[in-house]
Amino acid sequence: MSKTVRAYGTCFFEQYAQISLAALLGGDYRGLVNRDRPDLQSPDRCTIGIEVTRAMEESKTAEEELLKDIAGLTTAPKNEEMEQILEYGYAYGLQKGKYVGVKEYAYWSMALPLRRILESKVSKVGNGFYGHFEHMGLFVFSRENLREAEAVKAMNYTLSLQKHLDLKYNHLYLADVNDLFVCNLDEGLKPGSRLARYPITQEQRKEFYMEAIRRRDDF
Repeated sequence: MSKTVRAYGTCFFEQYAQISLAALLGGDYRGLVNRDRPDLQSPDRCTIGIEVTRAMEESKTAEEELLKDIAGLTTAPKNEEMEQILEYGYAYGLQKGKYVGVKEYAYWSMALPLRRILESKVSKVGNGFYGHFEHMGLFVFSRENLREAEAVKAMNYTLSLQKHLDLKYNHLYLADVNDLFVCNLDEGLKPGSRLARYPITQEQRKEFYMEAIRRRDDF
């Protein structure tokens, strides 16, 4: 295996992002592989590149809630999903996103608010940190449920940040456990045609979760 290719077992969230994109959008997203800078890439290393990151409130309260919510520490009914959280250490997509698995804690505890994440990632794509791709995307996970108005604000802020950049994102993907918002950032589009919302059912959440775990175990 090439050193530039990252095994799927290295990051649950990059796996989950690829699986959800492939299931909900299809097409070329099905062939994305896990690499670095950016995290998901088309096999040819030039058609599609997608950076995967996360966003949550940065505060003492959020930190305390994360600690309390780590699977096994928060009181919850015993059921199959909770047993899977305890067994695998991941919770995203299960229990409607209410809990955090022990292996997810570092991922979320280092997270920055959405605005700062967008600023950082747009700056990096603009200076060529992720290389050159025909289509560049930014996939942002959120532990909190997003309203459509919040997705629109994030989309518009990203457009303003990269307005004068030569290298920029073509799409912004905003994901919580219940929805995937796909924001088209290409120039010349009408505001009302930029955003699409893809609901994620409970069955799909479970399917995405188990497939991400399976890929980890296959490594």
